[in-house]
Amino acid sequence: MRNATLCFLVRENPTNEILLGFKKVGFGAGKYNGFGGKIEPGETVTHAAIREVEEEVGIKVSGKNLRQVGHLTFIFPANPILNHDVCVFLATVWEGDPVESVEMKPCWFAVDDIPFEQMWQDDILWLPRILAGERIQGGFTFGEDNETIAAGKVEVWDGKHIPT
Repeated sequence: MRNATLCFLVRENPTNEILLGFKKVGFGAGKYNGFGGKIEPGETVTHAAIREVEEEVGIKVSGKNLRQVGHLTFIFPANPILNHDVCVFLATVWEGDPVESVEMKPCWFAVDDIPFEQMWQDDILWLPRILAGERIQGGFTFGEDNETIAAGKVEVWDGKHIPT
């Protein structure tokens, strides 16, 4: 199981826009997603989120401006190397403007116009909840095609039992 981060940059008061990246290469290519990736040896979850956002979209976010809003596990029985244990963050304050990288092409979306049909199938089940202010925990198991959700659950998270 890979430990990873996922960070969403949002414009708020109230939350009205979200920055997503169109993944150009690697795992998840062809889909929109937040910014994140694996936690490197010696890194905290927060430091990994900060590094990944800067690498993927050129934006600098500080740890004090990251809010941990979820914990999700993704299981791929047909390809277990893809299994992920993910800490999900939101950021509303950052420095810089998004720039395209080798890996991601950033694009702002209105929260009522998120392209869920071009995202992982599970995203529609939990992303609206965190954008509405909930903290969530859950898990999803994918089918043989590594795309279809075979099973899943999302619930309110009490903030306990999450790696930091």
